[in-house]
Amino acid sequence: MGKKLRLMAVIAGMDLLLAAALLWTLGILKLPAFGGGNPVLERFVSAAGANDAPGRPKDGLSTDTGQPTDTGQPTDTGRPTDTGQPTDTGQPANTGPGDGVVSEKRGNRVKCVALTFDDGPNKECTKDLLDGLKARGVKATFFLMGESIPGNEDLVRRMKDEGHLIGNHSYRHIQLTKAGENAVCDAVDQTSVMIEQITGERPQYLRPPYGDWNDNLECKVDMTTVLWSVDSLDWKLQNRQKIVKRVLKDVKDGDIILMHDIFPTSVEAALEIIDTLTPQGYTFVTVDEVLID
Repeated sequence: MGKKLRLMAVIAGMDLLLAAALLWTLGILKLPAFGGGNPVLERFVSAAGANDAPGRPKDGLSTDTGQPTDTGQPTDTGRPTDTGQPTDTGQPANTGPGDGVVSEKRGNRVKCVALTFDDGPNKECTKDLLDGLKARGVKATFFLMGESIPGNEDLVRRMKDEGHLIGNHSYRHIQLTKAGENAVCDAVDQTSVMIEQITGERPQYLRPPYGDWNDNLECKVDMTTVLWSVDSLDWKLQNRQKIVKRVLKDVKDGDIILMHDIFPTSVEAALEIIDTLTPQGYTFVTVDEVLID
């Protein structure tokens, strides 16, 4: 009798399904079998096997610590699980440095080129060029020749006021390596003084005529020498279409383009180059920005 009472007490605290299975096991309860097995027992064994799987909490519930289980399902905290999927917060999961935002920024890196113009200022061509650059919001670099400045001071002043970079192209268009170091220094200094008197700033960049330069002159002249990576040959071609074709064939990110603001065809070609490269993602900058990069 005592054993039966204890057994009934145990059964009273059990789930009906578990109790029935226990009674069936002890031979107290007779259950019919369907399909070759006992459905109650099979269900019991199946449930017990699923819940007792190694490393898995029963019923997929969290423990009394309040921490989420390893079921891979989001908890009520609204934080993402280890699946890397976004939660209901609408925020992306933490996918690491290869996520789409970083890739998009890398893919949209700005391509820069610098348009540079030698031998000016020229009363007509430089004015037309400045008008075209202003209309397009483009900055360029002008390497001025000292003998071209008198009478064109207003154009030099306008270059400065509109944000263009002004450099030195010596006083006359001669090969500096053959002129003698002292003569070169005098010519460069004279041009720098002329520019400074108009703009209030002494130029820091020098482009020697023909790109003719050597280490001895570099030591004598305390300026940064700037050459070029794309030669438009505008002085030779003097044909808008041919100039544009030549530049577009060779240009790439970081290039310095050599042109001259003393030919009408050069001005026309320069503006067409801007209009062609801008939709391709290019930004036109002054040459100092290219050198810094």
